Amino acid sequence: MAHITRIPDGAFLPTFSNLGVQTVDPKDVDAHKIAQDWLASFSSAVSASDIPAILATLHDQPWWKDLFALTWDLRTFFGQENIKQFLSDRLPQVKLSIGSLVNAQWQQPWPDLGWVCAQFQFETEIANGYAVARLVPTPQGWRSLILGFNLEGLQDFPEKIGELRDPYPSHGKWLEKRKKEQEFADSDPEVIIVGGGQGGLDVAARLRQLGTTHLLVEKNPRIGDLWRNRYEALCLHDPVWLTHMPYLPFPVNWPVYAPSQKVANWLEFFAEAMELNVWTSSTVTSATKNPDTGKWDVTVKRVDGTERIFHVDHVVFALGLGAGKPNLPEYPGREEYQGQVLHSTQHKSWKGHAGKKVFVVGACVSAHDIASDYADHGIDVTIFQRSSTYIMSTKNGAPILYKPNYWEGGPPTETADRIENTMPILLAKLFAQRQTVELAEKDKDILDGLRSVGYKLNDGEEGSGFLFLALKRAGGYYLDVGACQKIIDGKIKLKSGSEIERYTPKGLKFTDGSEIEADIILYATGFDDPRKPLLDILGPGYEGKLTPIWGLNDDGDQRTAWRELGPEVENAWYMMGNFASCRFFSKHLALQIKAKQEGKFGTRYSAPTRW
Repeated sequence: MAHITRIPDGAFLPTFSNLGVQTVDPKDVDAHKIAQDWLASFSSAVSASDIPAILATLHDQPWWKDLFALTWDLRTFFGQENIKQFLSDRLPQVKLSIGSLVNAQWQQPWPDLGWVCAQFQFETEIANGYAVARLVPTPQGWRSLILGFNLEGLQDFPEKIGELRDPYPSHGKWLEKRKKEQEFADSDPEVIIVGGGQGGLDVAARLRQLGTTHLLVEKNPRIGDLWRNRYEALCLHDPVWLTHMPYLPFPVNWPVYAPSQKVANWLEFFAEAMELNVWTSSTVTSATKNPDTGKWDVTVKRVDGTERIFHVDHVVFALGLGAGKPNLPEYPGREEYQGQVLHSTQHKSWKGHAGKKVFVVGACVSAHDIASDYADHGIDVTIFQRSSTYIMSTKNGAPILYKPNYWEGGPPTETADRIENTMPILLAKLFAQRQTVELAEKDKDILDGLRSVGYKLNDGEEGSGFLFLALKRAGGYYLDVGACQKIIDGKIKLKSGSEIERYTPKGLKFTDGSEIEADIILYATGFDDPRKPLLDILGPGYEGKLTPIWGLNDDGDQRTAWRELGPEVENAWYMMGNFASCRFFSKHLALQIKAKQEGKFGTRYSAPTRW
């Protein structure tokens, strides 16, 4: 397993007993008054730039998370001393002022743990946003254990939505304007976005609403082909309430877990409805920083072979973790094998494989989905589990992980995003450890059944289940939608306990001496480093300058995503994530670009570079 990101010394699960108080009766909690009183003290201290007074409103072991609001970066500070240093460094620069309370409510995830969740507005000299304070009871009164500030807008450059939307001219002029806008025949966009998946589309939509010109370049013939061309059995494993797009949420009749083909068509519709400037069947072949102009010279090759060089201020790579080449393990004897070798990216469906034996190497999401599809159609299929897997059923797991924020009847998506993302990741690990135990109890029959057939299980990094596997590896787990029972019942066969040694003419031989025959060997083994394709585009000179993409630094914040590719790679950005993180962080990325374009961007207050 990858390097473990440690919870800092002194951090604790804020149960009532750990806080030094007796059980709190929700009937005795006046959330609005508690929040209002706390906010008055906090606001007064901020207005006076009185750092000791600010710290006095916080718990003795507090967390402060900043989402680009006061640092132009993703930062998490734990403990009074770290927060004191942060405030000393940043308050004089940002000129923070606290606004009014938006709402407050008592939240109690477990009987022994609860807080008042207070949301309030704030402004800096150039930006505005919402903050979330989680106020906990202590012997000294209510204090903020967790405080998060989220950038949501620039003072002088609001999004052109709602009352600020543009009044369009007549249809004929609108159509003429759109055609000219999309072609950039005699102009350059400010931003080129490479990749037309959900990340690229979200950034393009955000930039458009901020009045920043963009061109999205997609190599496939149609927007949505990223999903349309994957295996037909693929469905989203996140529920619909988590996966909405910005500005244009899915319809109320959308299925809870959407099929990939349906998602693909929606992405295509989204690009058209949001009037995004898109070139399909086009490829960015190079992006070079011009030392004289400071711009990026970006070469785009179109389907007819013609090339166009754009001179842009920013390049956004929206390629995801799948940007790397498919990871295809090499074993001796490949030339002897008489069957077919595929990577999961080359697999479409079970069709054409009837009557054949299929051996799937891998035991995470894609492997289970593909094997399940084969089993449903009576095809002899075996999963080869090389290392243990974390298993969580979506039936039992989704309500525990996503209620109440991302569920039917939950708050508006923007509010849910704010609440979820102001929770420090390392503190969330403590909550995840408790949830993982709950999930294991609910999934006991499935987990026991898997163990009985030799399936190797784990409970994630330090018992944190799904959370840290997703945040650090984007893999190592399977969110069960039915494949596990097929493994238990023998409809999907299982091979484990030995490593592949070599190919044979009819299959594979293992280090324990066993052999297996297979007509098709399908590797569901992920992708190589996503930075490698970027180096092909950026050219020589960037080796060692691109910071690792995804995973967590020692402070528990995401690496590189939604920011520039490295401190030496100015105005070249990386956009990635699932639907939820793309929806949320696309706004932060677009606001950073807009601030730079308008000369409003300050200096990043970044964590030490510790990879």
